[in-house]
Amino acid sequence: MRSKLIPVALAAALVGWAPVLRAQALPVAVTVPAEGALAAFRAALRAELPAAEAASPEQAAALLDAARAALDQAGEKVTREQIILVVDRNPAVQRLALVLAGPETEWEVLALEKVSTGQAGRRGYFITPVGVFPHSTAIRDYRAEGTYNENGIRGLGAKGSRVWDFGWNQAQPGWLPASEPPREMRLLLHATDPDQLEQRLGRPASQGCIRISAALNRFLDRRGVLDVDHEASLLTGDQRHRAVLHPEREPTALAGRLLVVLDSADAK
Repeated sequence: MRSKLIPVALAAALVGWAPVLRAQALPVAVTVPAEGALAAFRAALRAELPAAEAASPEQAAALLDAARAALDQAGEKVTREQIILVVDRNPAVQRLALVLAGPETEWEVLALEKVSTGQAGRRGYFITPVGVFPHSTAIRDYRAEGTYNENGIRGLGAKGSRVWDFGWNQAQPGWLPASEPPREMRLLLHATDPDQLEQRLGRPASQGCIRISAALNRFLDRRGVLDVDHEASLLTGDQRHRAVLHPEREPTALAGRLLVVLDSADAK
């Protein structure tokens, strides 16, 4: 029978993560070290994301340098080994990288997946903002209802797909000149219609959110890649986010909370 308690590997990673946790006994016996977490994560990547791409050495080096610079500029310190999601919104790239990062770890691009970010030139469509966006427990995620819009499209993907909500952010209206001031848009990370739109991933097409494949949506959801704060909140007795977490999740001990959006075209 699958345990409803937080998996041992992640619980071990959460020890000392927040002051409140240090004074509280964990609800599981921490007896298994987390050294094998990276090997397990790599195996899950191979099994669950067979279409993932590998970054070339040059591509990886440039992306990691840009990600470090963005984190430094935002004042975000990587204090433990974790996975960070890095999205390159460059229209010629349109990729999400799963990056292994840590204070004493050699940073590595583990895999690349196609995405779609904001499309220019269409009214109501924003250019996906760049920056560092923490996945916070202050905002509740939700799941797609799988309903069809007037064009027969399931905009958030199939029913039950996870929607990660990064709140209101300033973004450039893609239908206006660049000289116009930014406006607020809700930044989401979500799946797209698996039958009609998923094959278009890899080029700008969204209204400003970050569209991902159904496979990547399931992987991030079940592996809790962005959910370290959400799992930690459960340890403190906060049950507000339990309903949105996957009931059969197997969170990685490398779970993090950071989404970085950059534009490699700006470096050219």
